[in-house]
Amino acid sequence: LVSIKSSLKDDDSGDHDQDQGSPKDGEKEKTEDEEKEQNTSKKKVEQFWRFYSHMIRPGDLTGHSDFHLFKEGIKPMWEDDANKMGGKWIIRLRKGLASRCWENLILAMLGEQFMVGEEICGAVVSVRFQEDIISIWNKTASDQATTARIRDTLRRVLNLPPNTIMEYKTHTDSIKYFLCSFQTTIITIMCTIYL
Repeated sequence: LVSIKSSLKDDDSGDHDQDQGSPKDGEKEKTEDEEKEQNTSKKKVEQFWRFYSHMIRPGDLTGHSDFHLFKEGIKPMWEDDANKMGGKWIIRLRKGLASRCWENLILAMLGEQFMVGEEICGAVVSVRFQEDIISIWNKTASDQATTARIRDTLRRVLNLPPNTIMEYKTHTDSIKYFLCSFQTTIITIMCTIYL
């Protein structure tokens, strides 16, 4: 999107018959600021893509692995300030689909296709032995309209069949589940030691 906007600004087709006059000072500053922001965004995308093009794809990994891609300043942790009131959409994929889906998700995030402002925190692809899991994290679990828009965009950009099961889980529920599982494991270990 940034490249298209830049090339449109540089259009010199000669179809400029009408005199628009010179821009006001405020408009000129705004245009220069927008151009600087677009150039910065374009450089960041290019820099990311140079890095990404050398990475191994999720489908080529063996064993148990996770890739995290989060916005600058946001840690891929439930407790992070940006994540703690949020949640994530989870999609379980059969083996062989993770690389394509992960790349499509990254492109959608970079291209801001979700159209939910600053709501997207990041994404995770988890490679497992039986299946692969993709999730996208957002800031506000209680905003049902936003979570629905993220779900619908995710379904579209990943080209998921209509019968694909998508689960939304709040980070609060994830923490509760983790703590409950952790307590069960400790109790099991303690019972084993005492028996």
